[in-house]
Amino acid sequence: MGNVNHTYKVNFRLPEGKEKSFLVQNVNTYAFRNPVGLMENIDKVTEHIRAKKPGKIALHFHHTADRKTYVIDGSNFWRMTNYVPSVTYNAVTDLAVVRNAGMAFGEFQMDLADFDITELTETIPDFHNTRARYDKLLTAIREDRAGRAASVREEIDYLLSVQDTACRLTDLLNAGELPLRVTHNDTKINNVLFNPENNDAMVVIDLDTVMPGLLGHDFGDAIRFAANTVEEDCREYDKVHVNMDVFQAFTQGFLAKTAHTMTEREVETLALSCFTLTAELATRFLADYLDGDLYFKINAPDHNLVRTRCQIALAKDMMRRMNEMDAMVRACVASAK
Repeated sequence: MGNVNHTYKVNFRLPEGKEKSFLVQNVNTYAFRNPVGLMENIDKVTEHIRAKKPGKIALHFHHTADRKTYVIDGSNFWRMTNYVPSVTYNAVTDLAVVRNAGMAFGEFQMDLADFDITELTETIPDFHNTRARYDKLLTAIREDRAGRAASVREEIDYLLSVQDTACRLTDLLNAGELPLRVTHNDTKINNVLFNPENNDAMVVIDLDTVMPGLLGHDFGDAIRFAANTVEEDCREYDKVHVNMDVFQAFTQGFLAKTAHTMTEREVETLALSCFTLTAELATRFLADYLDGDLYFKINAPDHNLVRTRCQIALAKDMMRRMNEMDAMVRACVASAK
């Protein structure tokens, strides 16, 4: 369940002798400054989904006697959920698994399509506000705390040259042209549990960033992560490309669930969302590098710069393939409808 919280599998023997397993987590309250609001979001979302799927596997956080889904023990913030026997994948070559992951994230959004979005707390303000991300990059350039700006002029110039394109989703949202939805906001394939027997998707996990967002945020971030031909800190930038087979498989799965509810503007900007989320992450890596590596964990002095260059290389390939990606999106929408 991610690298932020400490997770433990606990086996409990019931009075009749049967064993039942749970996952107990110590939530990282440094990363999540409003854990109560976070858990209230999760409780509302998971209970909404469970009510729609009686008898089916669904994520469930257990409640205390006073209906809280957490226990505070000094400085520790604990929660407990059901354990689902399953497999997960960090890297995937099986396109059926990619397609199933797309269906899982699409179904997650559809399960929450009728959820009152005003009930959710924005647990990380401006999480995918690309204009705000660029403002932070501009501040990092201006302050140049680590004295590195002169050495990364090429990276700065590229990201600033595509600023308006990268920020188009944010601008359309602010103009009321894209609808807010309940979004997962961490759509990596390893956040889907799969049936070990047939690789069917069972349930979406890691709901710490569930909050209002755009459909394109979930789609674009999934493609950024899954369709990159290399790891995000690969130093061989010439090998960075969009794997179009992975793109197509995920798109087919995701749109099989969501196409019938999408607006024309969402369809029009879905391919662009991949570029947006990639450029946005590049600004975050570069800003952190300029600030002296204060946020992201690094294992080399230039780790954040390598990450920046890798995301820029991916963004450039996405821009070259934008028409091809858009054509695939529209074909998948047509076949899903």
